[in-house]
Amino acid sequence: MNDEQLLRYARQIMLGDCDIDGQQALCDARIAVVGAGGLGSPVVLYLAAAGVGYLRLMDDDVVDRSNMQRQVAFTLADIDQSKVNVLKAAAQLRNPDVTVDAHQTRLNVANVDKLLADIDLIIDCSDNYATRFVINDFAIKANIPVVFGAATAWQGQIFVMRPRADRFPCYGCFNPSREELDASCALNGVLGPLVGLIGSAQALEALRLILGQNNADVLQIYDAKEGVWHSIAMSVRPDCLCQTTGLDKM
Repeated sequence: MNDEQLLRYARQIMLGDCDIDGQQALCDARIAVVGAGGLGSPVVLYLAAAGVGYLRLMDDDVVDRSNMQRQVAFTLADIDQSKVNVLKAAAQLRNPDVTVDAHQTRLNVANVDKLLADIDLIIDCSDNYATRFVINDFAIKANIPVVFGAATAWQGQIFVMRPRADRFPCYGCFNPSREELDASCALNGVLGPLVGLIGSAQALEALRLILGQNNADVLQIYDAKEGVWHSIAMSVRPDCLCQTTGLDKM
């Protein structure tokens, strides 16, 4: 790191659990963010500000007027533009040292190997079940940790999956039906700050993983009506596909 970077990241470097080595780990990290909307906006901006060296963004959507209520990276001037391209520009304005690789596409089984194979950590901001299971199944086989996030109505959720040699719960253990349930903001509504809170928490969990302060195997639920967090320890489901079919067959 040069003198300008040392000054930029000084407040992180002075933390005992980060210091110079931790900041260098952030600068060397390669993170994929799947989804560039309400969750992806704070995730990308905070990770860029923290000095994560490489960010790969994936989303096939364009900015819409209805996004203004919660997707804080966008302005009215961005309407009809690619979300990933606008978010890339916003991130690099905050930190030109960060490489941002934007892909205006939806992650699926056909492109997941190409888009995620060289990544250290995946952050799910996709807001749909099909994409989450594509991420989940690939990450298990590739041994890549994932920070899952969701927010709708008055509730937000975060789940960190960290593949390892021993048994560990995956997203399928948490949601065994694998059915596409319509829990979208368009149907159920959502408060803007709730989405920002969950996205910020996802960025924090990602930094903690890189710095070795992980919080895997715990489902965190935020009740926005009551203003409280609940934590639930997750365990492996014996009937989950990750256990019953073998990773090579998923």
